Amino acid sequence: MNSFLQTLAAQNGNQATHLLAILRAVQARYQHIPEAAIEQLADLLSIPRTQILGVVEFYSFLHLQPRGYYDILISDSITDHMLGKHAIMAYLAERLQVAVGAVRADGMVSLDNTSCTGLCDQGPAGLVNGLPLTQLNKSKIDQITELVNTQTPLANWPSELFAVSDNIQQTGLLLDKPIVKGEALQATFARGTQVTLAEIDQSGLRGRGGAGFKTAMKWRFCSEEAESTRYVVCNADEGEPGTFKDRVLLNSYADQVFEGMTVAAAIIGAKQGFIYLRGEYLFLFEPLQAVLQQRRDTGLLGNNILGQDFDFDIEICLGAGAYICGEESALIESLEGKMGIPRNRPPYPVTQGYLGKPTVVNNVETFLAAAAIAVHGGDWFAAIGTDKSKGTKILSISGDCARPGIYEVPFGSTVQSVLDACGADDVLGVQIGGPSGTFIANDELQRKLAFEDLATGGSFIIFNNTRNILEIVNNFTHFFAHESCGFCTPCRVGTSLLKKQLDKIVEGHGSAGDVVALEELCQLVKNYSHCGLGQTAANPILSTLERYPELYQAQLKKISYEPGFDLDAALETARRMANRIDAGAHLVQVEEE
Repeated sequence: MNSFLQTLAAQNGNQATHLLAILRAVQARYQHIPEAAIEQLADLLSIPRTQILGVVEFYSFLHLQPRGYYDILISDSITDHMLGKHAIMAYLAERLQVAVGAVRADGMVSLDNTSCTGLCDQGPAGLVNGLPLTQLNKSKIDQITELVNTQTPLANWPSELFAVSDNIQQTGLLLDKPIVKGEALQATFARGTQVTLAEIDQSGLRGRGGAGFKTAMKWRFCSEEAESTRYVVCNADEGEPGTFKDRVLLNSYADQVFEGMTVAAAIIGAKQGFIYLRGEYLFLFEPLQAVLQQRRDTGLLGNNILGQDFDFDIEICLGAGAYICGEESALIESLEGKMGIPRNRPPYPVTQGYLGKPTVVNNVETFLAAAAIAVHGGDWFAAIGTDKSKGTKILSISGDCARPGIYEVPFGSTVQSVLDACGADDVLGVQIGGPSGTFIANDELQRKLAFEDLATGGSFIIFNNTRNILEIVNNFTHFFAHESCGFCTPCRVGTSLLKKQLDKIVEGHGSAGDVVALEELCQLVKNYSHCGLGQTAANPILSTLERYPELYQAQLKKISYEPGFDLDAALETARRMANRIDAGAHLVQVEEE
């Protein structure tokens, strides 16, 4: 182990900023992070062992206890539930002879749930040692079981098990005609960086992550900072359930994304860029490295780019399973080799970002659009959309529709027009922008996709009238409780209380006043949490409470008294310790006749 760790640390320059990459490599080799490795890395990287321990415990894909040689994770997203995930998981556990959340006695395989894998359009989906498993069914599970039991190396598994489709269903302004490699940089240098920035301003391009901050304004603020060392960061950590467009853009349009980052670097005066790639997209890592190398070989990255005395390069950093790292300041903390805990703001990244230096952070789609605007000009882009929402929006569409996948639509399009395009009928409602977004009912389908109406990072999850709204909300609420970083009390405790309170109602144990208490708790979590995760964690409950209050009320028990808490639920721990599952170990409240 000693020589392996010394070599690994040296390959990463013995830099603490590369801690996450180092720990991922250790995890891959030993199926966990051994205590001895923590001690040695603390010495090699000159950081406290407590920092390393904190990072290991923070990220879902890192473990202090050994996982199986084949570590299988199945997505627990609502879209996977809709495609039969529960039955798939049960069959997988039976065939592999391993309990969910456990490692098989021989150490060969472990099985567990994970949050959304970014494969919502081709589920039920999962990961094996970080690699994607799509459209799982009993036949594929039988095949996987045989491969595991015969200890077949992953490199020799049939490629069709790992097949991931782009699933591009509708193209538009950006996806119809990708730019020619190098074209945006040539146009930027010919026009001048400040004139190009003016074109991006003229285009009305706003960040495509959901918040919608003006791209040109962010870049200008960063370029005007007195500090000369600046950074460009591409946020490719799309962990929002129901979102997978960045996966497709990086698979088929990576050159244009990297070119957009390079244009940004030329404008703000940056020499180093990073793309923070979510851990679930491990399968894209090597192909993206190849694209970067090709760009270096052709003079589009590295030193003296296109002979313009401009140096810039891009490094790919892999996440390790933390939804919170989609928040830009948490992402920067992770880039620095730390736990992904959001920073206090201000200061904002444009003034103090990576390593305390001015940093531009935009998402994949924003850089893709910026590169096209550098070629075609601001008016070309601004000619489509609405007054406050220019251009097009790339959507990830999944759920109850005939044609899930990627759709590029003009801003200002109605929800109904999108549903018509993807073949959705008998619609109950649509979750727009993922769990942190808004649930709209079927009487709101004429609302428009625009920052002035329905702003969205790009996720559409469609539900038909066979679906149970409370089951959907419950899944989202459990997701937020699991993904809370734990930094602030309102979110750490509040999301857990939301989960328990909603479970109580959904399971039929709620009584008069519990819905009111649930709503009050939602407001506390929303108004007092430190970052966007906590501030939006209550959205699924609040948006459905507003539209379907009768569904919540219908779940309440009619009892002759109002208990202060659910005593039967409180005894669950005691039942597990005593191994009691019989009726006599439960308390039953008597309902009114």
